[in-house]
Amino acid sequence: MNKSNKLIFLFFIFAAVACLAPGDRQTVTETVPQSYQSNESETAEPRRSGPGQAPEQTRAEQVMRALAEAYPRQIERVEFRNGDWALFLRGTWYYYAEGKLMPENLLGDAASYSAHSFYNYAAELPPWRTPNAEENARLREMSNNRNRTIIHRSPHFFDDLWRVHNRAESYDRVKTIRFLGKSTMVHYMILENLAIVEEQILAAAASDPQVMAWKNSINSLEGWSWRNIAETQTRSYHSYGLAVDLLPRSFGGKETYWLWAMNRRADWWNISYNDRFHPPQKVIKIFETYGFIWGGKWTFFDTMHFEYRPEILILNGRPPETQR
Repeated sequence: MNKSNKLIFLFFIFAAVACLAPGDRQTVTETVPQSYQSNESETAEPRRSGPGQAPEQTRAEQVMRALAEAYPRQIERVEFRNGDWALFLRGTWYYYAEGKLMPENLLGDAASYSAHSFYNYAAELPPWRTPNAEENARLREMSNNRNRTIIHRSPHFFDDLWRVHNRAESYDRVKTIRFLGKSTMVHYMILENLAIVEEQILAAAASDPQVMAWKNSINSLEGWSWRNIAETQTRSYHSYGLAVDLLPRSFGGKETYWLWAMNRRADWWNISYNDRFHPPQKVIKIFETYGFIWGGKWTFFDTMHFEYRPEILILNGRPPETQR
């Protein structure tokens, strides 16, 4: 395999679902993106690239600054303090803590949590290529390990970010929205983003038959739903009202969600793009422009799923429109 093809395939191994929705699906369950870690050290202390040169950013600094840029109304400032990068949110210092995002008073509990997923998110899907035997073995092991390893991420940062600490608070934060002719509930802070996404999709549909056909095919829209991500102890983004699933009347025999696909074939990762249900590329780009990522770019694919993660786009050099 040439170097280019290896790099393309490594994207699928390391760039997957999560951060962070539906529970037991015969309703819909989303999956956790496989966490992407940069090759750089996870230590928080800045390193200098050479004499007289400015410090290079550690992954900790990159993540904390991306979060501050993504949520300027909630996060007041970012500092390097007490040997780690931290941000000040609603009167509390949150530390990077090797990706755990722990409040200062609970730093001693960090070891009991999994790291949050701040992963590589490609601008475009790489060309499809059938995995070879070695790659099939690696992906089979990843699939098996996901069922054995329970992911438990600290909820504290995102709970405070969205002011959602329990089901009752979550319900208080969501509002009903009409989106592409269907009603659902989402967190009030993303109402404007979704309204602009809808406006842009409708404008595209007026001149693009593919977008129009996709819009007309939508049968249901799922937003807020209080639950954990399937097979984890981590709160779903649907629980915050920050994710939507757009399901058509028919998938036309194509697959949309890896866990459903696994019930039909054990090597679900070998399902090519042509055999997966994908929204039109224009629709995906519109969602991304306004801060949403698409589950179809995850290794553990969920092609009906969009969730509001502007920090992921910022970390990958693609700040959404609201952050430009």
